[in-house]
Amino acid sequence: MTITKEAVLAALGKVQEPELHQDLVTLNMIRNLEIEGDTVSFTVMLTTPACPLQGRIDKEVKEAVMTVEGVKTVQVKMDSDVPNDGRMRGLVNVPIRNAIAIGSGKGGVGKSTVSVNVAIALAQSGARVGLIDADIYGPNTPTMLGVEKLPPPNGQKLVPADAYGIKMISMGLLVKPGQALIWRGPMLNSAIRQFLSDVEWEELDYLIIDLPPGTGDAALSLAQALPLSGAVIVTLPQLISLEDASRGLNMFKQLEVPILGVVENMSYLELPDGTRMDIFGSGGGEALAKATETTFLGGIPLDQNVRIGGDTGKPIVTEYPNSAAAKAIQEIAQKIAAKASVAAITANNVLPINIVE
Repeated sequence: MTITKEAVLAALGKVQEPELHQDLVTLNMIRNLEIEGDTVSFTVMLTTPACPLQGRIDKEVKEAVMTVEGVKTVQVKMDSDVPNDGRMRGLVNVPIRNAIAIGSGKGGVGKSTVSVNVAIALAQSGARVGLIDADIYGPNTPTMLGVEKLPPPNGQKLVPADAYGIKMISMGLLVKPGQALIWRGPMLNSAIRQFLSDVEWEELDYLIIDLPPGTGDAALSLAQALPLSGAVIVTLPQLISLEDASRGLNMFKQLEVPILGVVENMSYLELPDGTRMDIFGSGGGEALAKATETTFLGGIPLDQNVRIGGDTGKPIVTEYPNSAAAKAIQEIAQKIAAKASVAAITANNVLPINIVE
């Protein structure tokens, strides 16, 4: 019996994309469909290389096609095309498909640690990632990435540093080590705008912005200068941290920036006997997400290698990728990417990909 493309597509039309809740054929996620004898091959074009449900989709499409009479072998290739959120970013002369701010209402919650490791995790998945250290007064990103200086400028443009597969710019690379920046709002606003307009960014799937703590000028300037795809709030489990994180979350809502979710850092300490100690309390991040009707993206356990990695410029997702903390960050990065893709497709109200048979 001859296997037809119509029969294969009919079978694949029964497979749902778990995040978008539509079938893969309607979403035009099937490419390069070929039939040779009893072998069917095609590409599934995901909306992000960091898709957290890639394994599930791979399993379901193979099972679906195997139900077509005559099919003996199914060969599936996974690829990705990150959708653009459709926002105009005039200060940047290259496409930035998604700009995601990572913030908190207070300092000391590990926001920069989360920003750096999430950016690297997205790059490890195959995405093109940039990182802006927007904490002008306390730039920590260069230390966390082991970067000491920027490459030579290209004419009038600054060239971002390249570390662990991501492009990065920080005020810490533009001033002398230890130099204090005693700036008022207008100067800070100008610096953030220069990070966008005067830096030679490449086309990026994700631009991660590590915000300073609080709800002050930097966050306001950034939201005005760079339309954001969404924001991620980092908190600790303890009550005081939750109160501050709630202020940060509400600030983004007032600025009409979508909230992608809440991350709880330093969630627990795993003891040698396998039990968990809730040093800063427990369940706070989930409670905040529920109270504000946002998504809880996950909790990151305490691990001294997170701190050591930050101090030595060797982030935990690269040095100890199989640790509990690194795996938690990788899962959080996948969820952020998935949320951003769903938001982009929903906002544009268009199908992400054109089918190519």
